[in-house]
Amino acid sequence: MSDAFRALIETFGKGWEQGDADAIASVFTPDAVFQDSPFSAKETGHAAIRAYWSDLPKNQAEVSFKAGEILGSGAWFSTEYRCTFRRRRTGEWVDVRGVMVCETKDGKISEMRMYVHRNA
Repeated sequence: MSDAFRALIETFGKGWEQGDADAIASVFTPDAVFQDSPFSAKETGHAAIRAYWSDLPKNQAEVSFKAGEILGSGAWFSTEYRCTFRRRRTGEWVDVRGVMVCETKDGKISEMRMYVHRNA
């Protein structure tokens, strides 16, 4: 399963780097739940997840995404990640580090919770 989980995260990461909300949405089940922090609202379904990620190209440039080791058990997996980007409006560099905890169903992510810390 680790290879399948890695493929999901690599597709997600490339979507982030390229500002491609469709690529990001493609790793999720149609009824998936995405939560970008423990206290944020849950985005449910492809349309909501796509809408959440659709502003990336307007706000982030020179994006680099790297995921760490995948730790999995059954349908669940988690990984640490790091994403750096430059804010288009200010030119400021942002360093985002966090953990993703995911549940899968039928080869896609059915739930993703992110725990994030931003520097800048």
